[in-house]
Order: sequence, then C-alpha cells, then structure tokens
Amino acid sequence: MCGMQKIWKQNYSEKDKLEAESYSGVRSMPIRETGAKDGADLFERILERNNLNRAYKQVKRNGGAPGVDGMSVDDLLAYLREHKDGFLESLRDGTYRPLPVRRVEIPKPDGGVRLLGVPAVMDRMIQQAISQVLSPIFEQDFSETSYGFRPGRSAHQAIRKAQEYYNQGYRRVVDIDLSKYFDTINHELLMEMLRTKISDKRVLSLIKRYLKSGVMINGIVSATNEGSPQGGNLSPLLSNIYLTSFDRELERRGHKFVRYADDVNIYVKSQRAAERVLASSRKFLETKLKLKVNESKSMAGSPLKLKFLGFALRSTTKGQAGIRVHEKSIDRFKAKVRELTRRNQGNSVEYMLHKLRQYTIGWLGYYAIADMKSFMQRSSEWIRRKIRTYVWKQWKRVRTRFDRLQKLGIHKGKAWEWANTRKGYWRIADSWILHRSLTNQRIADMGYDDISIRYNALHSNY
Repeated sequence: MCGMQKIWKQNYSEKDKLEAESYSGVRSMPIRETGAKDGADLFERILERNNLNRAYKQVKRNGGAPGVDGMSVDDLLAYLREHKDGFLESLRDGTYRPLPVRRVEIPKPDGGVRLLGVPAVMDRMIQQAISQVLSPIFEQDFSETSYGFRPGRSAHQAIRKAQEYYNQGYRRVVDIDLSKYFDTINHELLMEMLRTKISDKRVLSLIKRYLKSGVMINGIVSATNEGSPQGGNLSPLLSNIYLTSFDRELERRGHKFVRYADDVNIYVKSQRAAERVLASSRKFLETKLKLKVNESKSMAGSPLKLKFLGFALRSTTKGQAGIRVHEKSIDRFKAKVRELTRRNQGNSVEYMLHKLRQYTIGWLGYYAIADMKSFMQRSSEWIRRKIRTYVWKQWKRVRTRFDRLQKLGIHKGKAWEWANTRKGYWRIADSWILHRSLTNQRIADMGYDDISIRYNALHSNY
C-alpha cells in the first residue's frame, strides 16, 4: 500500500481474544435488485464513505487480536485519520497490498486443530466493506436451505429444517464433512464464480490479492495458492459462493438438504439411498469443486444419532422428532463447568461465579432450543454441589469453618463437629450441614445464575 501498511509494532503483546470463528459480526446490506452482472461502479461503492464507516464500526464491534503488523482495533481510528487519503489512493491506483494473515491454531474438541487466519485490522475493514456490497448481489442466488453466515438466518433454523425433514419421513441422513474446507477452496474456480456476477475488474483484482496475500507462521510468510483463511471478514461470503454450485446440484437431483457453511446434511428415506447419495456427493465435490471429503467423518446414518451443529434429533412417543443436545456437546459442557469450578484455581467465589455465569449464558443462548428440562435440573443441582465444594475448600481452617457455619445459622455444637470433619470435599458438599447452611437461595445471592430457571425462560420462547 505504498508503505502505508508498514509493521505497526515490532514487538507487541498478542491479545487473548481472536476474531470470532462464528463470524457473527458479518452482516449484509438489504438486498437490492441487480442485473445479471453488477456494473463497473462496484469498486467506488465499496469505497463510498458510509460503507467504509459501517465497515469500521463492525470491525470495532468484533474486536479481535492484532494481525501481523501488531495494530490493534483501538489503534485503527487514529491511523485512518492520519493516513486515510493515501490509503484510499493506494486502493484506487492498485498499489494496495494486503498483509499476510497471522496463522493461529485452535484445538478442536474432538482432536486436531482448526486453522484460523487473523488479518491485519486494516484488511479486516476493507474485507468487511467488500462483503457489505457483494452480499446482496450474491444473496439472491443462494439456496433457501443454506443457513450459514447469511442475514436473518441461523443454526436454529437449520436444525428446525432437519427436524421438518425427519417428520416428513426422511429418516436417514448423509453427513458430509469437508476436510480443511476454508483452506482448500480453489482460487481459479472461485474467481470464475465471482466473474458471473461482477464485471468491475478492480473488485476482482482486490479480492484475488486477498486470496494470494499469504500466511505468516512463526514469523515466516508462505504463499497461499488455495483457500480463503477462516477468520477473515470476507471468507464467510466466499465460502457460500463456492458451495452454491453444490447446493444447486442437490436441488437438481431433488434432494432434501440443509447446509450451514461447510456442514452439509442430506436427508433421504433409506439407508441404501443414503449410501448412494454419499458416494455421488463425494464424487461431485472432489471432481467438480476440487475439495476433499473427510471419509472417516462423512457417513450415512440416523439423524437420531449423528451430530449436526452440536445437536441431534430425538424420537418422541408420537413418532415425530424433537431436538436434543448431542452427547458430545453435553460432554464439552460438563468439562467446561468442571474447569470453571476447579477448587484449586485460587479465585474468589464471586469471580468463579461470574465466569460460570458468562459461560452458561452463552451456552444456553445457543442450546436452549433443545428439549432438556430434566438435564438442566440435574445439572443445576450438580453445579450447586460443586459451588458448595468450592466454598468449603476456601473455608480452609477449622476455625474459619466453625465461624462461618455459625454465622449461617448452624448450632455451635454441630458447627464445631462439622468444622472438624475429615470427610472429603465432594462428600461434605452433599451433606445436610452444607445444604442447611449454604442453601440454594444463599448460593443464588452469592451470584449463581440458576441454569434450569434460565433454560425454562429461554426454551418457552421457541
């Protein structure tokens, strides 16, 4: 960019927060009518002042860690005020060069790592500006049963559609897992797809520069000859554009399907049909789109067992399907709660409950659509027992336990007896003495947000 994007800081402290995997901040403009191809003014619409302002505000809201130049989101406004004119000029004359993305590896819950690319904040802003203008152009071509990274659509709608298909008699599902999808998108195929709707060569050239910008790993920059790194503001849109041809092929064949980004479920009526569709889908994806299907994770089976977006279906007494949280998602929930309530973490009870509340609010915000009333009740009792264990550990000394029990209404003799007990933490947490002293109401007053109450309130809205 004519020297505009020099390394911001040579030695910077990397923030813990990364650009959200969900791309929840990416939003589209309202859909407007367009022709077969958008006009040659597309580039100027991207650089239009209001569009750039919207893009800046979205990047600011998203937050996230710095890219390879070390510039933080908080630094961006001051940089733009000083360098805006030169920055826009470099975009218009074609000398702007995106910086390589910073590669980050995020462990997957089921093993392996997810590769994220963290672009520089300047690049994030321009990518967001591009996405805001291109989204309404391509949105009208996307499939009705594609739900990922689209305005007004959600994972909840996707699982509801899966439930609808099951209730219509489609009792087998083809679950397709694409291996490292975002990193294996073929650049030439993608550019051909973009050219069908975009005639402005400056826009095409800018997007291609982002695709070819490279990736920095341990200080070494490597070329990117394929892929659109997961983590950039433009990647969700490009991924949907790339897989639209697969959506259209499934529609041409008359299949019922649900897609959320690269998670694809196809619903059929028999196991034999499911196996046949899995084979033909693999052939199309690998030969036509040059993607790699993960054979060990792609399978044909029952939607009552297979995981989709963290959920699975369940059979009800009426033979219809309900929605449940998949066992793997429940296991991760329990593991996270155990981590947050570890007795030896050295944090105050108030801080521990604050972090627990943050996590459970987010978890229930996503999973409350599922039928799990009894699980929530059991989990709330289990969490309260862990909280009592945590508090008892903090009352470390006999004298402290004796004093605290008395203050909580326990008779002096019993308080002294239990203060001297040699029973283990987990056992004492379920004893009558702590249930009598650390009542459910007292635990709530300390800051515990009862997940069963919150679940009931949220679930009633679905």
